[in-house]
Parts: sequence; C-alpha cells; structure tokens
Amino acid sequence: MRIAVAADPFAVDLKDAVKEHLEAKGHAILDVGATRGLEMAYFDAAAEAAKLIQQGRADRAVLFCGTGAGMAIVANKFSGVCAVCVESVFAARMARAINDANVLTMGAMIVAPWMAKEMADVWLETAHTQGLEPFADFLKQAVEKVRQVDAAQRR
Repeated sequence: MRIAVAADPFAVDLKDAVKEHLEAKGHAILDVGATRGLEMAYFDAAAEAAKLIQQGRADRAVLFCGTGAGMAIVANKFSGVCAVCVESVFAARMARAINDANVLTMGAMIVAPWMAKEMADVWLETAHTQGLEPFADFLKQAVEKVRQVDAAQRR
C-alpha cells in the first residue's frame, strides 16, 4: 500500500518510528515532512499529504503533530479525505470500520511509539464495516451521505 506520512516538529520522532515500522512491513512510504533539519508547520504537512490522497499518489496517510487534532482539521479540508484523530487502538480500528477513514492522525504528546505502530497496523488491516456486519448497510449509506455533504459544500 502507498502511505503518505507527515509530521510537524513536535512529532518527527513518532513519524519516523511508524514510518520505519510500515516500511518493514512492505508498504511504500511517501514522507512529505517534516524531518530533522526541515521544519514544517502542521497545516503545511497535512496539506501536502492530503494532496497526495487527492491525486491518487497515496492510498492512505498517517499524520502526526502534538495532539493529532490540527492535522485532522487541516486534512479534512481536502475533498476526498476522511481524517480521524485517534488515541487508542480501538479508535483506530473503528475509524476504518465505521468511518472508512483514509487518513489517521495521532499526537506525539499522547501516543507512545509502540502504541502508534499498533494503531497504524490495525487501521491498515481493518476493512470498512469489519466486525460490524449487522450495521454494514447503515455504515455504507452513512459514508456515502458524508461524501455527498462534502461534495455539496465544495460547490
């Protein structure tokens, strides 16, 4: 899978730990910053990753800042992006199962590297509606309704 990663200066270490973990699992990683020596504000980093999703150059993205909230806010400004800020493995799983999120955000002030890796793994491995099959029809309709709202707001 092609996964974009990005961070602000608060979260470069967490991004690098998750990036290395995902590369070891065979994913193609597109690192759009920040890096050691190249600082990038969360709003610029999130925008770069979201553009890769829009262009079809990345299938998904994992974004990191101090809390994860800023990255989610900015990423969600881009059509076709559904970013969810998570603080647990369960929330990461549900971001896919319920919301079909294509962007995961997390905060370096909140999440330890070992947990961030587990959160990324479960998010990447979970399919939309997985484990929630009795609600699958509703969840699929809900995601479509959200896409319609997004399209209407952008007109």
